[in-house]
Amino acid sequence: MTVHAVVTGGGTSGHVLPALAVIEALVDRGHPLDTLRYFGAQRGVETRLVPPTGVAHTFFDVVGLQRSFDRLSDNLGFVPRLLAARRRAIAMFRADRPRVVVSVGGYASLPAVLAARRLRIPIVVVSYDRRPGRSSEITARWATACAVAFPDSPLPRARHTGAPVRREIRRLDRTIDRRAARQRLGVGPERFLVVAVGGSLGSAGLNAAVEKLVRESASDSSLAVRHVVGERFLADVTRRMNDIITSSGGVRYDVIGYEDGMRDVYAGCDLFVGRGGAGTIAEVASVGVPSILVPWSGAADDHQTGNVRWLADRGAAVMLSDDDVVESLVDVIRALRVDDARREQLASRAHDQGDLNRRGAIAELIDEVARRD
Repeated sequence: MTVHAVVTGGGTSGHVLPALAVIEALVDRGHPLDTLRYFGAQRGVETRLVPPTGVAHTFFDVVGLQRSFDRLSDNLGFVPRLLAARRRAIAMFRADRPRVVVSVGGYASLPAVLAARRLRIPIVVVSYDRRPGRSSEITARWATACAVAFPDSPLPRARHTGAPVRREIRRLDRTIDRRAARQRLGVGPERFLVVAVGGSLGSAGLNAAVEKLVRESASDSSLAVRHVVGERFLADVTRRMNDIITSSGGVRYDVIGYEDGMRDVYAGCDLFVGRGGAGTIAEVASVGVPSILVPWSGAADDHQTGNVRWLADRGAAVMLSDDDVVESLVDVIRALRVDDARREQLASRAHDQGDLNRRGAIAELIDEVARRD
């Protein structure tokens, strides 16, 4: 069977999940799953996330460039591994001849993109941060088109398609799904549910701010807080907050390391607190969730601030800085808790920004490029 598209990129969940979302969008447009391929890195998180999906996949022995001085020696193997992976990708492309190669970024995308360039296979670069990453800037030079999440993207040949979002999130309806989601989360209808997620690794500052909220609300039996602290912080937060976690009265406080059920979180929460990664921005907008977003100050080129500002400037999210979160988060949450109209406005304006994400417009552009001769 002819291969329609190879989707490539990875290394981190921030690249793998958008890649899987692109594949889902192509399936939704009628492409059989066995006409789609995923190319990634054998040291990336894709080795865990991709196989259960049933997508045919290839993992290359490639590594990213290290910027820290004490790891510069790790770069010695970068070029030989990249060239070997490129040769392997060329051989596979000659056999399968995909109609289009789609890059979602990350070092794992380079072998397939370079192979596609060598064989003159059309390339689509998918960029979901407002400020494109370095790999997207490089591969965009050779792209037939760039699918971008923000209309002011600086990439060449850009088409505003929105961001790739997983099917289960794209199709979520908070009105319809709310009750069942809260039941699965173990939260009754009488409680105001705040969910705080500090990114895949967690955030010490955000954790401290949420712990402060819980401590100051310990006797509040109408509040529930679901706190996703990051696996590396789980033991310490559990130890510090153990007296409240195990309490039978007052606030309901759940602490977990990693959240697998983001669909239920978005459907069931009354207020979401999160970081400013591209995936979070896209999902908050797709679903229409009232949110407080705290850009990670350590992100490359401060790109999370640009992501969050896009929503905040449109009244679609409340933005707090890393420097202010411990001091201000409790007061902001309390103000929004008693202001139903403000939360509804945040949700509605966020939803307005997510139309292209819900439509799967990225898949439309990929098919358009694939049809070009």
